[in-house]
Amino acid sequence: MRRSGSFHKGRISNQQFQAKNLSIRFCLLPPDLVLWSVFVFQSGMPQTAPQEGPGPGACLAEGPPITSASLDTLIQNLVPTADYYPEKAYVFAFLLSARLFIPPPELLSRVCELCIKQQQLDQSPLDTAKVRKFGPKILQLLTEWTETFPSDFREEKMVGQLKDIIHRIAPCDEAYWKTLNQVLQKLSQRLDLMSREEESIIKVSLNASSISDKLAAFKTKPLPIQKDILSICNDPYTLAQQLTHVELEHLSHIGPEEFVQAFVQKDPLDGTLPCFGDQKKKTSNLEAYVRWFNRLCYLVATEICMPAKKKQRAQVIEFFIDVARECFNIGNFNSLMAIISGMNMSPVSRLKKTWGKAKTAKFFILEHQMDPTGNFYNYRTALRGAAHRSRTANSNREKIVIPFFSLLIKDIYFLNEGCANRLPNGHVNFEKFVELARQVGEFMTWKQVECPFEKDQALLHYLHTAPIFSEDGLYLASYESESPENQVEKDRWKALRSNVLGKT
Repeated sequence: MRRSGSFHKGRISNQQFQAKNLSIRFCLLPPDLVLWSVFVFQSGMPQTAPQEGPGPGACLAEGPPITSASLDTLIQNLVPTADYYPEKAYVFAFLLSARLFIPPPELLSRVCELCIKQQQLDQSPLDTAKVRKFGPKILQLLTEWTETFPSDFREEKMVGQLKDIIHRIAPCDEAYWKTLNQVLQKLSQRLDLMSREEESIIKVSLNASSISDKLAAFKTKPLPIQKDILSICNDPYTLAQQLTHVELEHLSHIGPEEFVQAFVQKDPLDGTLPCFGDQKKKTSNLEAYVRWFNRLCYLVATEICMPAKKKQRAQVIEFFIDVARECFNIGNFNSLMAIISGMNMSPVSRLKKTWGKAKTAKFFILEHQMDPTGNFYNYRTALRGAAHRSRTANSNREKIVIPFFSLLIKDIYFLNEGCANRLPNGHVNFEKFVELARQVGEFMTWKQVECPFEKDQALLHYLHTAPIFSEDGLYLASYESESPENQVEKDRWKALRSNVLGKT
C-alpha cells in the first residue's frame, strides 16, 4: 500500500529508530483543560526549521500598525465606509478578541449605529451613489463575521441587527436583498449543522462514559469483554488513517472563539467584568476534543493490559509503536502523543517482562521528537516542516497538519496569562490579540483540510465505543498480568481486588 508524502526528510524509517526508555509528564494547563502530554525521543527531522513563506496569519505577523487603542477606536476601525475597508487580518483579530470586552450583540449594535450615522442611513431620501459604494463593504464585513464566527448569530438579536442594516441600504440596489438571503441561508445551514454535531458529540461522550463506568466492575482476566484492536485492524497505516479522520472531525467543530472563551477571567486592569460574566463558557467542542485525547490514551493502555499472554501484549505494543510512526508521517501529531501517553501510563510501563519481549527500538526517535527541551524545539521543528509541506501541497494528503493540541492550548494559555488585556491607561492591548489571532488563524487553516482517506466505519465505531478500563481497572489488569514487585504494589493490588471485584 502506498504511503502519503513525507515532509523534508522527516519521514521515519525502521532503520532510524534506536532504543531508549520513555518518560511522561503533564502539561501545566488550567484544571478544566488538563491533557496527557508526552515528552519523548530523537528524530531524523532537520534541526534547522524550513524558511517560512506566506502562510496563515502572515499579514497578522506584519501588522496592523495598531498596538493599543481604546475600545471605541478599535470599533471605529472595524466599521467600513464608502472609501475604506479594514484589512482581513484586523477583522479576524478584533472579532476574535473583542468578545473579552463587549458581547457580540452589543458590538454589532455599535457597528450598525456607526454605519447609520456615518452614511446617514436614517435620512430620506438616501444618497444612492454613496450607499452603492458603502453597501458591498458592509455586506463583506457581515459575511466574514457570519462565516468565521457563526455561533455569534445563534442569538436572534444578532440576526435581527444584520437584517436591519441591510434593509436600510437595500432600496438603493436590489442585489443587496439577494446577498442578504444568501448570507442568511448559509448561516442557517451552518448553525443547523453545528447543532447536529454538538448533539452527536454529547451522544458519543455519554455512550463512552457509560461503557467505561461498567468496566470497573469486570472480573480480572474474564473471557474477552470486547474485540481487541488487532482483530479489527492489523495494519498500522489503516488505523493511523482512521485516527486522522477522528482528529479532523473534532477539529472541524472547534470555533476560533472557543480559544478565547476557554481562558476568560477577570482582568485586574479592566474595570468591568468579562462579558461572559454569568454565562457558561461556550467551549463544548474544545472540551470534547480533550476528552477524545484522554480516551485514546486509555484505549491504548487498555488494549495493552487486556491480553492474558505476554506475547500478545508485546504484539500490541509493537503495533501501536508502528501506528504512532504512521501518525507522525501523516502529520497527525495529536494521535501520536495520545498513543505514546497511553503506552507510558504506569500500569503499562511497569510491565517489564512484556516490554522485554517487544521490539522497542523504534521508540528512540519518537522520544527525542517530543523532547520538551528548548520549549519542544524538535516537535516545533517537525510541526513547521509539516506546515511548510501543507502550504506547498498538491493533494489533501500532504495538507494534513494536526498539532499536539495540549501544547497549542498551553501556548495560548501562557500568552493570555503573560500579557494583560488592557494597558494601565485603559487601552486594549491589541498587540497581544494580534499574536493570539496569528496562532488561532493558523489552526483554523489546518482544521479546514478535508480528510483524504476512505472511512472504515467498523474501525471508527470501535475507536468511539470500545470499552476502556478506568485507572483502577488498568492497574488491576496490570498486576494480574505481572505480579506486584514491592510492598506498595502488593498493598494496592490487594485493595483493588477487594474494592473492584467485590462489587461484581
